[in-house]
Amino acid sequence: MIRPPVWLYLPAVIGFVLVAGPLVALTGAVDWSHFFGLITSESSRVALELSLRTSLAAAVLCVLLGVPMAAVLARVRWRLLPVLRALVLLPLVLPPVVGGLALLYLFGRHGLVGRELESFGIRIAFSTTAVVLAQTFVALPFLVITLEGAMRTAGDRYERIAATLGARPSIVWWRVTLPLLRPALLSGVILAFARALGEFGATLTFAGSLQGRTRTLPLEIYLQRESDPDAAVALSLLLVLVAAVIVLVAYRRPGLAVDRVRTPARSSGS
Repeated sequence: MIRPPVWLYLPAVIGFVLVAGPLVALTGAVDWSHFFGLITSESSRVALELSLRTSLAAAVLCVLLGVPMAAVLARVRWRLLPVLRALVLLPLVLPPVVGGLALLYLFGRHGLVGRELESFGIRIAFSTTAVVLAQTFVALPFLVITLEGAMRTAGDRYERIAATLGARPSIVWWRVTLPLLRPALLSGVILAFARALGEFGATLTFAGSLQGRTRTLPLEIYLQRESDPDAAVALSLLLVLVAAVIVLVAYRRPGLAVDRVRTPARSSGS
C-alpha cells in the first residue's frame, strides 16, 4: 500500500480533531451521576422507542423503493437519467426544513395529494406516518447511491451470462443480481436507518412534535435543551453512541461492501 505524502497528515489530523472534538466536549458535559436516570425518563423512553420504530419502518420503505431505483439508475440507459439521479440526490443537499415543507405541500391537508386523501378521511401530515415519510425522504438517497455504486462496480457480466443461458429477467434479478449486492444492500440499509434515526428538520416541519406520536428522539433533545440541559446532553450522547455503533457495523473495514461484490468476479477468473 502506497502511503500519502507526509504533508497531508497535518490537515488530516486537523480534520479528525474538528470531527472528534465536539463529541469529546459533549462527553465531558454529561452529568454521569444522573446519566442513566436522564436517558430512562418516561419522555425519553417514549421518544427513543418511537424513533426506533419509525426509523425501522423508513428503512424498510427505503429498501422497497430504493433497490428498484438503484437498479434503474445503474442498468438503464435513458437520456433523462442524469435528471433522475439529481432528483434522488437532492435530499442530501436540501435543508431538511425545505424537505419538510415540500412534503407538507404534497401530503398536507391542502396539499397536492393530501386534499384528495382528505376526502377519503386519510390524514398524513402531523401523524406517525408523516414521521416515516420524512425519514424516508432524507434517508432514501443513502441506500440508492450505495447500491448504484455497487452495481456499477460489480458490472453486469454474470447477469449477461445468465441471460444468454435463457434465464428470464426476474430470475436473473433474484438469483444473480441480488446475491451479489447483499453486502452493499446491508450497508445501505444500515446507513439509511442511521440517517432516519437522526432526522430532525423535515420531521418537525411535516409531522410536528406530538408526544408519543411524532416526537422522536432528536425532537425530544431539542425541547429538553431549554427546560433540562442535562437531559438534552445525556440524550445527545445516547444518540451519538447509537449512531456510532450503526456506522461501525455498516463499515467494519473500508471498502467492505465493494470488496465482497467484486469477489465472485476475481474468483471466476482464477
